[in-house]
Amino acid sequence: MLRWAGAIMVVLGAGHLVILTALSWDAIARWVEQGLWAAVPLAESAGSDAVAFWAGAGSFAAPMIVLGCLMWHLAGRGVAVPAWVGWGLLAWWTLGGVLLVPSPFFVGVVPSVLIVLAARRQALR
Repeated sequence: MLRWAGAIMVVLGAGHLVILTALSWDAIARWVEQGLWAAVPLAESAGSDAVAFWAGAGSFAAPMIVLGCLMWHLAGRGVAVPAWVGWGLLAWWTLGGVLLVPSPFFVGVVPSVLIVLAARRQALR
């Protein structure tokens, strides 16, 4: 179960970054042309550059990929992720889904439940 949770999170994170890169290619190209250093202004007038940053590189997509890989690795070693991780992610995914409807946030409920079930299964052993 934990491997499935990790795989789902990796796919969601990677998919998020790939789709956003395709949709925001113009903004990303501007960042590269400017040399990347401080290419995204923090002012309210940043517009599409700020949206592209916070929806892509500044989003939870990259940490979600890392967390998914960690879960995959731990599952391979027979180590369960604590249930509180699943519950915390479940709260985050649910809140995101409620605030941004329609969105794929609710898909994150699946790995969250799998994490909780894997932790409970491990506790019963």
